[in-house]
Amino acid sequence: MLSTFLSHQRKSFWRSRNRGGSIAAQVVLGFFMLYFLAVAVGVGFGMSIFLPEIFKGVDILTSFNGVILYYFALDFVMRLQLQELPTLSIIPYLHLKVPKGKIINFLNIKALFSAFNIWPIFLFFPFIFMEIIDEYGGFAAVMYIISIISITLFNNYLILYIKRKSITNLLFTLGGIIVITIFAALEYFKVISLINVSDFVFRAIGERPYLGFGFTLAAFVVFYVNSSFLRSNLYIEELGSKQEKKVSTDYAFLNRFGKVGELAALELKLVIRHKRPRNSVLMGFLFLFYGFLFYKKPMIDADSFGMMIFAAIFMTGFSILTYGQFMFAWQSAHFDGLLTNKIDLKNFIKAKFLLFTIASIIITLLASFYGFLSPKLLLLHLAAFLYNIGFGTVIVLYFATLNYKRLEINKSASFNWQGVGATQWILGFPFLLLPILIYLPFGLTDKPYWGLFAVGIFGLVNLLMRGFWVNLITAKFEKQRYKIAEGFRE
Repeated sequence: MLSTFLSHQRKSFWRSRNRGGSIAAQVVLGFFMLYFLAVAVGVGFGMSIFLPEIFKGVDILTSFNGVILYYFALDFVMRLQLQELPTLSIIPYLHLKVPKGKIINFLNIKALFSAFNIWPIFLFFPFIFMEIIDEYGGFAAVMYIISIISITLFNNYLILYIKRKSITNLLFTLGGIIVITIFAALEYFKVISLINVSDFVFRAIGERPYLGFGFTLAAFVVFYVNSSFLRSNLYIEELGSKQEKKVSTDYAFLNRFGKVGELAALELKLVIRHKRPRNSVLMGFLFLFYGFLFYKKPMIDADSFGMMIFAAIFMTGFSILTYGQFMFAWQSAHFDGLLTNKIDLKNFIKAKFLLFTIASIIITLLASFYGFLSPKLLLLHLAAFLYNIGFGTVIVLYFATLNYKRLEINKSASFNWQGVGATQWILGFPFLLLPILIYLPFGLTDKPYWGLFAVGIFGLVNLLMRGFWVNLITAKFEKQRYKIAEGFRE
C-alpha cells in the first residue's frame, strides 16, 4: 500500500494544473535544503573548533553534552511554527477495502521526510565519531547516536500530535504555550539550566550507555499516542467539516497551512508579479552584505554586540520592515474587493505573519555565512531572528493598520515616495531601537551574552504569544478597515 499511495500522489502531482509552479517551488526549496545541509556539515565537523571558542574554559565534552538538549528545545519551538502536517486525501480510499492502519502508517512514514529530522545527523554525528568514541568507547557512541535519533523522532511525532490535537481543542495549544513559557522562564532566571541538565543526562549515557534506551522508549510512546489519535480521528477533517474543500495553491509548500496558506500564496504572487513589492523584498537579500560594514574583528573579539545588534536586526528584518510598512497598501487597488469577499480577517492577518516568518528564516539562514567570521555572530543573528519574528512582525503589522495612503505597485521603488507618511518614519524607532535598549543594561554591566539572551527571550516570548497578537491586530484592523479603504480610494 505504501508504493500504491506514493504512486497515486506522484500521478496527482504531475496531472495537476499547477505542477509548473510546484516544480519551481520544489527546486528552490531543494537548493536551500542543500545549502543548509552544507552549513550543518561544516558546523558538525568544525564543532571541535567552535565549542572551545563559545564555551571558554569549559571541557569540550561538557559543552557538547550541554548543547544537545538545548538544540532539541530550539528544534521543538521551530517545528511548532514550521513543520508541516503530512497530508493524504483520504476520501477516495474510505469506501474501498483499505485498512485504516495502512493509511496511518503512510502518514507516519511520510512525516519522517522532513529537514528537521536530517539536520541532527550532520550536526552531532561527526563529533561523536571523532571525540565520543575515543572518550567513552564504541558502545557509548552507538547509544549517543540512538539517543539523538530517538529525540529527533520524539520531537517529530510530538509536534504532529500537538498540531492535530489543537485542531479539535484550542485549549490544548494554549496549555502547550504556557508550558513552554514556564520552562523558558525557569531557564532565563537560572532556576534550572537546560545545558547542565543536558550535560548530566548525556554524561550518564556515556558512563552507562543502556540509559540511552530511555529516549527510545519515550519516542515509541509518542509514536503510539500519535497513531492512536490518528486512528480515532481519521474522519474528522475530511468528513466532520462542512467547509469547502481547500483549493490547491500554485505553491505546494503553502498548502499545508490551509486557508492561511492560500492567502499567503496570493500575496506571494502579488510580490513576484509587481515591480515595487518585488524590489522591496529583493533589497532584503542585497542588504545581507551590510554586516561587512559593521562586523569588525576588534568589535567581535571584544564581544561588543551593542554596536553590532543594529546591523543584525536590520539585515534579518529588512524585508519585514520595507515590505511590511506598506502591508495593506499593496492591496490598495483592490482593497474594496477584499472587504466584500468572504475572507476571515484573522486568517488574512495570519497569512501576513506566515510570509514574514518564512522571509526572515530564509534571510537569517543565508546570513549564516557570517559564522565563518566568528561563531559569535551566529548567536547574534539567532537573537535578532527571534526578535524579528516575535516582536518585529507585530509592530510592523500594527503600524500598517494606521497607514491610509494608496500606492501603485507597478511603479519602481527607487526614489518613489508614494504611500510614505508619518507612520513609516515612526515605525523605524520601536523596530530598531527596542532591541538596543533591551541589550543596553547588560552591555553596560559587561554581560554581553546575557544581553543577547534577553533580546532572544523577548522575541521568543512574543512569538509564543502570536495568537494573542493576531487577535489584537485583527481587532485593530476591523476597526480601521473602512478608514483604510477610504484613504486608498483617494
